[in-house]
Amino acid sequence: MIHPVIAKKDVTLHILKRFGIHMSKKLGQNFLIDRTVVDRIAKAAGLEEGKRVLEIGPGIGTLTQGLAETGADVTAVEIDTNLIPVLAETVGGYENVRVHHGDILRTNIPELMGEGTFSVAANLPYYITTPIIMGLLEARLPIDVLVTMVQKEVAERMVARPGTKDYGALSVSVQYFTEPDIMFTVPPRSFIPAPAVDSAVIRCRVRENPPVQVTEEKMFFRVVKASFAQRRKTLSNSLKVTGYGADVIKEVLAMTGIDGQRRGETLSLQEFADLANAFTKLKNEQ
Repeated sequence: MIHPVIAKKDVTLHILKRFGIHMSKKLGQNFLIDRTVVDRIAKAAGLEEGKRVLEIGPGIGTLTQGLAETGADVTAVEIDTNLIPVLAETVGGYENVRVHHGDILRTNIPELMGEGTFSVAANLPYYITTPIIMGLLEARLPIDVLVTMVQKEVAERMVARPGTKDYGALSVSVQYFTEPDIMFTVPPRSFIPAPAVDSAVIRCRVRENPPVQVTEEKMFFRVVKASFAQRRKTLSNSLKVTGYGADVIKEVLAMTGIDGQRRGETLSLQEFADLANAFTKLKNEQ
C-alpha cells in the first residue's frame, strides 16, 4: 500500500478541509508540513523495525506516519476526539500503529505499553510541554530515549548550564533524569499555522541512575524549587521557601560550605544534592 506523505502543506490542508477540522488554539495545534523534520525526529529516536515507541499527540498522523515507516511499533495517544476518525484514515493502513484516545496525563502508560523499554516521540503543544515531560520522567517509566519538538526557548532551558540566564528548575530536573541534547531547530514555516517562535527538537537520553547521590529525592526537588522561586534572592533567603527557619538554613550552608549569598542559578546539580542531603540529615537527627 502506498501512502501519500502527510507532511506536505497541500495534503495537510486537504485532510483538514475534508474532515472539517479547525485548528484548536486551546490544544496548541500547529500541524507539521515538513517531511524532513519528521524523518529527523524518527532518526533521533533511534527507531527501527520492532522497536516500540509512544507518540504523544499524533494530530492528523504526520509524525505517526514517519515513525511507522521505520518499522517501529507505534502507540499514539490523542486527546482530541475530532482527530480519532482522521487518524483511522490517515494511518489506519499501517499494521504497526495503534491509536489510543485519551489524555496522556491521565493515561495508565504501563498498562498501555506493557512490559519492556520503549522510546517517546512527540510534537508537544507549547502550553503543556513541561507537565508532560516531567510527568513521564518522574513516573520512572522504562523509557530509553525521549525525543520531543518543543518551543526553542524551552529546549534551551532544558540543556542550560549553571550561571546562564536560561538555567533554572527545569534544567536541573531534566538533567537529573536525563542527558539532554538539542538536535536541531525548526522554523515557523515548517508548520500551519506558523507559530510566532522557533521550535527545537530535543533528545533526552534517560539515565539509568541520577548523576548525583540524593538521600531523599523529594527533598532534592524541594530545595531546587525553593532556590529558583525568586531568582534574584540569595540562597539564605530563597531557601526559606522550604519551610525551614534561618538557623537551620545557616547550619545547612555551613555543612555544605556553600556561600549563602550565592543565587540558585549558580549551583551545580552536585551542590543542590549536597544541600538536600544536609537538610535530610538534620531532619532525621531531630
